Amino acid sequence: MEKNKEKDLLDTYKLWIDSFMEDCPTDQLDSITSTDIMGYGTTTDEKVFGIKDLKALCQIGQEQRQSLEDYSYQSKIIKKQYSHHTDTAVIVSEFDVRFKSNAIKTELALRISTVLFYEENQWRIIHWHGSVGVETDGDTWHQDEWKRDNERLQRKVDEQTLALKTSLKNLKATQSQLIQSEKMASLGELTAGIAHEIQNPLNFVNNFSEVSNELVDEMNEELDKGDLEEAKAISLDIKQNLEKINHHGKRADNIVKGMLQHSRSSSGTKEPTDINALADEYLRLAYHGLRAKDKSFNAELITDFDKTIGKVNVIPQDMGRVILNLITNAFYAVNEKKQQEKDFKPSVSVTTKKMGGHVEIKVTDNGNGIPKKVLDKIFQPFFTTKPTGQGTGLGLSMSYDIVTKGHGGELKVETKDGEGTTFCINLPLTN
Repeated sequence: MEKNKEKDLLDTYKLWIDSFMEDCPTDQLDSITSTDIMGYGTTTDEKVFGIKDLKALCQIGQEQRQSLEDYSYQSKIIKKQYSHHTDTAVIVSEFDVRFKSNAIKTELALRISTVLFYEENQWRIIHWHGSVGVETDGDTWHQDEWKRDNERLQRKVDEQTLALKTSLKNLKATQSQLIQSEKMASLGELTAGIAHEIQNPLNFVNNFSEVSNELVDEMNEELDKGDLEEAKAISLDIKQNLEKINHHGKRADNIVKGMLQHSRSSSGTKEPTDINALADEYLRLAYHGLRAKDKSFNAELITDFDKTIGKVNVIPQDMGRVILNLITNAFYAVNEKKQQEKDFKPSVSVTTKKMGGHVEIKVTDNGNGIPKKVLDKIFQPFFTTKPTGQGTGLGLSMSYDIVTKGHGGELKVETKDGEGTTFCINLPLTN
């Protein structure tokens, strides 16, 4: 082939490649392509039947490149072949295209075959075909490539699965810490009340111990005198005192055991529990705990316990936390209203009632009530109406889960603006 003719061929071919790979004006295609050019790209929708289709395809490519980062390519001609009369040429080139999309680096191997025809002293492209090279020699049906793609996808799935498992593990650990923090926070609220409740039986123990010690001395004196009848009478008084010491000692022991049980993780085991005693215990502990922090606080405590309930099969630690949380919230509500209205008389009531196949526990206060705009959110985790630092937002959420998921019951709320709120626990009486 003549040198000038070959030079024109390569110049035409360069303009052709630039139209695809660079942001060049598509109008230049008019001078180097046949009007009835035909070709196929690397995807099924890249079909060209005429110069109009070709320009549209080049325009789409240019627009898509605008969103790519670090776009670059290298190319080399791997095959040139001419017809006998050198009026037809076939050029095959390979391209190494690199770019970054959404922070992901991609490398693409392309192959473009172009057919050019020489007429009227000018080369024109009449046909072209693009393809994506296979990474493995001889892999005609792309089996090795599909296998590698599957392996890459599997590695990504494994990495994401591991990341999700790690996140879930960390989430569970954080959840456990938050729940334990809530438990200890509620126990902290009771500290003063516990001290108050333990002090009463300890006072009895101390008093009866002192009296019994004096009675022993008196009994010894009567024995020395030989008055056995009087000595026996005194011994009966000592026995009664010891029984009272034992009774109040057990009372203090039960309070300590109850608080230890409250602070520990739940065993998840249901057992027959005296709901009335549980509610009464936490009502007094919560009240004296608040009184210890604020000596000016007073409230009327109203209880109405249905004695026909008997023992209910519940997880005592968990149900104790629910009742404590509701009572503590009730005291907070009436105390808040007391700060606003000096003549206000706070009142908190705890009632139980057996109703058919379930038991109902109600905690009612005569505070300000819950605003309607937040009523639907009160059982959501971390939602609280208390000022920053005075509530974790987990109390009602935990209580709701314990009642509904842990015991198959219901936790409902009824409130009236300015009049007060009632929380109602419904527990099934089934084993």
